[in-house]
This record gives sequence, C-alpha cells and structure tokens, in this order.
Amino acid sequence: MKRYVVTGAPGAGKTAIIRQLEIDGFGVVEEAATDLIALYQAKGIEEPWALPEFIDAVVSLQRNRELRSANAMDLVQFHDRSMVCTAALADYLGVPRPQNLLQELRRLRVDHVFENRVFFLKNLGFIAPTEARRISYEETVRFEQIHERTYRDLGFDIALIDPGPVSDRVKQIKGTLAVE
Repeated sequence: MKRYVVTGAPGAGKTAIIRQLEIDGFGVVEEAATDLIALYQAKGIEEPWALPEFIDAVVSLQRNRELRSANAMDLVQFHDRSMVCTAALADYLGVPRPQNLLQELRRLRVDHVFENRVFFLKNLGFIAPTEARRISYEETVRFEQIHERTYRDLGFDIALIDPGPVSDRVKQIKGTLAVE
C-alpha cells in the first residue's frame, strides 16, 4: 500500500480534496485535530488547543487512525494530515513537542509509513472561520510556513498544489501519482 499525506494550512481545502479522492475510489484517513476540537467544544471547552494535553490527544487519535488504516486493502491511501502536521502545530502554538510525538515522528521515519512525497495544498488566499478554525489569514500564512518547513526538515519531498478548483487540484495530485 502507498500512503500519501495531503496537508496544508488551515482552510487550504484539504477536506474537499480528501472527499473528492474518496469519491474517486481511494482510501482516506481523516484528520484528528479537527475532530478533537469539535469533541472538546461539545464538552464546553472553547479553545482546546490551549490545553496542555491537546497535542498528546491529537497524537493518540492520529496514531490509532493510521494503525487501523494499515489493515485496509487500498492500493493507494490518502491521509488528511500526519504526525508531522502535529509537530508543526506544536511549533506554531509555541509548546514543546511531547515525548509521544517525538516517538511517533521517529517511527514514521524508521518504518517508512508514508511515501516521501507529500501533497501540500497552498492556501486559497483567504480564510473562512469555523468553530474549529479561529485563525486569521495572516496567522494561517505563518502556520503554512512553519508547516512546510517542518516537512522539509524531516526530509519529505513537497509537491505544492496551487490554489484553484477542487477538480484541478485533484487532477494535479493524480497526475503526480501517474509519474511515480
């Protein structure tokens, strides 16, 4: 199985791309952080990302989803974010990377869990706030820079996917797969 990460800053269009890839027959694995934010907010915690245990919770859920996906029969699988994204989030929030995250980053490298090519969606030029996405456009640009640098620092090859219609972006991803 080939596993690819689809990533980018908040609001870059990852969810729409992942949905289209799923409709097109590819296996997909959902992002953890957004789901955890929704759960914490349903419990009355307005800004769960400010909690000391938030990064640990993201790591745990992301790992569980990634490990469960290993049993799938997919030839190609797309993951909405990875542990590298969680490391970028910790850096963006200015919190130390917890030990479980450091262990997971090592495991991803040693076990070659993901293909080296990462599909990095460039921001769309605006940000649409949601309950989980309370970030300004300027902050998302800063996060995008941290995010891209984190992947590069960990040795990943970045395939930049330019802003545009979902169909064009998916076509660009599929085109990249065809040449591998």
